[in-house]
Amino acid sequence: MKKEGDRLKKTENYLQTLNEPQREAVLHGNGPLMIIAGAGSGKTRVLTFRIAQLIENGVDPFRILSLTFTNKAAGEMRHRIENEIGTEARNIWMGTFHSVFAKILRIEARYLGYTSDFSIYDTDDSKSLLRSIIREFNLDDKVYKANVVYNRISGAKNRLVSAEDYANSPVIQADDDAARMKEMGRIYKTYVGRCFQANAMDFDDLLFNTNVLFRDFPDVLYKYQHKFQHVMVDEFQDTNVSQYLITRKLSAVHRNICVVGDDAQSIYAFRGANIENILNFEKDFPDVRTIKLEQNYRSTATIVNAANSVIARNKSQLKKETFTANEEGSLIDVIKAGSDNEEGRLIAGAIFEEKMQKSLSNEDFAILYRTNAQSRSFEEALRKLGIKYRIIGGMSFYQRKEIKDLLAYLRYTVNQRDEEAFKRIINLPKRGIGDGTVAKITVAASENGVGVWDIISNASYYIGGRIASPIDQFATLIKSYKVLVEQGNDAYEIASQVAKTSKLLKELYEDKTVEGLSRYENVQELLNGIKEFVDSEETEDKSLSAFLQSVSLLTNADEPDDDADHDRVTMMTIHSAKGLEFKNVFVVGLEEDLFPSQMMLETRQDLEEERRLFYVAITRAEKKLSFSYAETRYQWGRLKMCEPSRFLLEVDKKFLNVSRILAGMETGAGSSSGGSSFVRNLTPRKPSEPRNIAGTKAHTPSGDFNPSDTSELKAGDKVEHMKFGFGTVIRMDVNGADRKAIVKFDGVGEKTLLLSFAKLRIL
Repeated sequence: MKKEGDRLKKTENYLQTLNEPQREAVLHGNGPLMIIAGAGSGKTRVLTFRIAQLIENGVDPFRILSLTFTNKAAGEMRHRIENEIGTEARNIWMGTFHSVFAKILRIEARYLGYTSDFSIYDTDDSKSLLRSIIREFNLDDKVYKANVVYNRISGAKNRLVSAEDYANSPVIQADDDAARMKEMGRIYKTYVGRCFQANAMDFDDLLFNTNVLFRDFPDVLYKYQHKFQHVMVDEFQDTNVSQYLITRKLSAVHRNICVVGDDAQSIYAFRGANIENILNFEKDFPDVRTIKLEQNYRSTATIVNAANSVIARNKSQLKKETFTANEEGSLIDVIKAGSDNEEGRLIAGAIFEEKMQKSLSNEDFAILYRTNAQSRSFEEALRKLGIKYRIIGGMSFYQRKEIKDLLAYLRYTVNQRDEEAFKRIINLPKRGIGDGTVAKITVAASENGVGVWDIISNASYYIGGRIASPIDQFATLIKSYKVLVEQGNDAYEIASQVAKTSKLLKELYEDKTVEGLSRYENVQELLNGIKEFVDSEETEDKSLSAFLQSVSLLTNADEPDDDADHDRVTMMTIHSAKGLEFKNVFVVGLEEDLFPSQMMLETRQDLEEERRLFYVAITRAEKKLSFSYAETRYQWGRLKMCEPSRFLLEVDKKFLNVSRILAGMETGAGSSSGGSSFVRNLTPRKPSEPRNIAGTKAHTPSGDFNPSDTSELKAGDKVEHMKFGFGTVIRMDVNGADRKAIVKFDGVGEKTLLLSFAKLRIL
């Protein structure tokens, strides 16, 4: 009785920490449930307590399936649940879609003709195989670019279009013809065949083949439908057609499906995410109970209300009104820069000021941009001020050459049918086996109807000649590693042996350059990671195969941070920032054709996705939010005149500090004309009214306008600009060959002009 009383008391304690809608979501028992969780509304807490509540009410953890989009999110949730209910939490089927379905596919692999040790090809492996096929077909690789071909195949798989369906679809054929890629169907079919021959699946296959498994083998579907009593899906707005069909099938018997998401944060259509999954969920489950979590615990009232004023403009949405009990907070600063380089300097200066005035750390700041290419000006400016930073979204640790080399050895040790791993390591380190010999091996395998491994493990018979000797030595090496696997050695014991005896470590150690030392340290770090995997209490299967599966399913968000110094300004794209939060956020590059992107203006659906992306950017901020835009920006090597983004104009003016637009190099209050011009820009335009950057009547150049030589231009000179009209040079800013003039134009205000590009007539 005491134990039961303690359990009830603990449940009562955590329920008291929840608001009413959160409590309703946690206590909901059976039947479909949709939780619309606004930004910062505590959805992870709700999911954690909901799972804990189910287990405390007698649901077997083995019968709960919880799907997330990153291993990191799954790990954090598992640890939280473990804190509530103990080690029973480890029995929950919890992980990413890809990791959970890979686990099911390994168990049921024989149904689809695979072995349980199938390899998982990453993007590089897939593109390498596609390049090989394109070469074999003698196709123009400038038309059939591996990246484009890969994306077309990936898109087809995510829509559950098989190679056969692809080849037989007149619509798809017409699309390929228009793209001058008539051989796409043949490439797709060959690619699928080669993956199967290599006992390998790519990332998309993990979803595609799970659908095939459940479609073609009803007994297997029946098994998992009855196994999983409760199915939960986090970030439901990011699911694609394939993912939704699987979860719908799995929950068809018990109908205990709980989906959590926010349609306002659906930003991954380019990856195949289908917002209709969440918008139409009530149609598929008419008896669904919908609970809205609308209280934001993260941000100030100003930030929350500004975000609401933007997202309210989207037509396709589930209506909700996010609110907060937090402090009002400061207004959102709008920073206007003359150029993209100046934007970098102004943001770096603002960070420096905030740090000094409020005793903040670098890690309290984030700079969010639409595209990775925008990072350069901010990097340069932060370096000049000695502010440390980190860029999220650079090269993945597991994509580094030396790491992929060792992993390829490990993959081939487990699966000798892995064609891409074989091609990577057959002459690594160099053993005199060139491309010509590899081609001979491939041809011999094809002519004799056997696999590549059969040829290299019997090289004297099939190949002959002097080249047979190094091939035999390679085969002997792989056989010795296979013995280690068969003897039951764990992943670390095998990996450390492979690293030494393959001579990969030796070659890196002997390279005494800075790069060589770094590569050597990276391999050591990989081995450390494998040791950590083996030693972890949570790792039940310590085999090499299990480790390779865990690595192959890592996402960028799961990457180890190889920098021990965490006190750095974070820079990343807004897509990468989803799910994160920072005290101070700068959303930069808010210009038309950049954000929203020029490529996302053709349909209302695309524009609404861009607006959701802006909403996500706003809601990353806890205490302070700033927007910035540049009036000129280099694009494709040319200076482009820019105008403020329509999204800036959509934010309710009462939340913006337009009087503090930072003009030129002055980091105090901007000129009144600069502020007022932006206020005029914020005034809604009539549909037929053309946008004017300056907010004033466009200038008509004088009839005798002819650009002057500005090499001797100085403060006080009167000038005319083709667009801005007449003005006076206030001061010159000279930095080497980079000469700028700060000019106060009549009715427009101050403008910073780069003299190597600006056309001025000196009066």
